[in-house]
Amino acid sequence: MTAEKSLRVCEKGHMYYKSSDCPSCPTCNKDDKPESGFLSKLSSPARNALVHQGIDTLQKLSKYTEKEILKLHGIGPASIPVMRTSLKEHGLSFKE
Repeated sequence: MTAEKSLRVCEKGHMYYKSSDCPSCPTCNKDDKPESGFLSKLSSPARNALVHQGIDTLQKLSKYTEKEILKLHGIGPASIPVMRTSLKEHGLSFKE
């Protein structure tokens, strides 16, 4: 059974359909995607979840455990290897 999609309009006037309660606009998410850095490698929901928590650098990310990050709405198991690799490339890791 699929949830019914409803038409929404974001603050910038973009129209889109969503079936969840998540208020993020797909058009705005594409416009806000960084061109480089670890956040650019993540999906919009994962990126939004981290930024909402104030986690916008690898140094800030390294202060959290994988378990804590997975509890954030928008973060799925597929995001963890991407973050782990980015951390490792900069000599960092998730908190133990």
